[in-house]
Amino acid sequence: MSGLERHHYAWLSIAAALATIALKTLAWSITGSVGLLSDALESLVNLAGAGFALWMILITRDPPDGKHPYGHGKAEYFSSGLEGLLILGASGAILWTAAERLATPRQIDAVGWGLLWSAAATAINFAVARVLGQAGERFRSIALRADSRHLMTDVWTSCGVIAGVALVAWTGWLRVDPLIAMAVGLHIAREGWVLLKESVDGLMDRSLDAPSVARACAVLDGFLSRGVAYRALRTRRAGRSSFLQVVVLVPGDWSVKEGHALLDEIESALEEAIPGLEVSTHLEPLP
Repeated sequence: MSGLERHHYAWLSIAAALATIALKTLAWSITGSVGLLSDALESLVNLAGAGFALWMILITRDPPDGKHPYGHGKAEYFSSGLEGLLILGASGAILWTAAERLATPRQIDAVGWGLLWSAAATAINFAVARVLGQAGERFRSIALRADSRHLMTDVWTSCGVIAGVALVAWTGWLRVDPLIAMAVGLHIAREGWVLLKESVDGLMDRSLDAPSVARACAVLDGFLSRGVAYRALRTRRAGRSSFLQVVVLVPGDWSVKEGHALLDEIESALEEAIPGLEVSTHLEPLP
């Protein structure tokens, strides 16, 4: 699968969402379990999120232009933000439905077949989540990573629902079903909030992670022995792209040629230390 591009993985997520919606809806329809209904509703969110992620990933492939000289990488943050909002909406619908069922419990039917179809959907989500997670790391794609995290949350949610429905069938405690659904609603609400926060951080030009900044500082510190200094180090991430700006100070008697040769060394060293980094340097004389 090494030849696949990011949008191919988004199509894989869409296909998985359609398959799991069908299986989970079948499981809910034959059992009447509100826990399984909550699981099916989350798969609808998966489909909407995957479709929007595909759209945003296709936008990021557009090259820089006059209006967007730094490219379109931030489009992926809209994908993770929308997915976070959709998850929060699904959480509210699940909690509302579960509260009604808690007030008026209902018998669950055909538990065995319902759990079988739900387990099959869970297996699909688990496999696709692993593939998307690996692709997200390889492509440094927040859209694919968000989709992977959401699917993995769905996996653990489904496991909880399956256990809850099985417990209802075993004990006859009908209110366990809506209580499990409420737990699912609260759990995915937390995941939605995390995705929304991560999206906002990206749109607000959050700096690179601490290990990356530390590597950049280590590279720059390696040049201090040559009688130079640096200041105003700034970093930011925009989707797959990382940016670094720094002012390099050199002795005032250096020639322009010497100064720019040093900047070329520094930029090459930084780009080697942090793959995918775009470096912008500015030369000034030491005070």
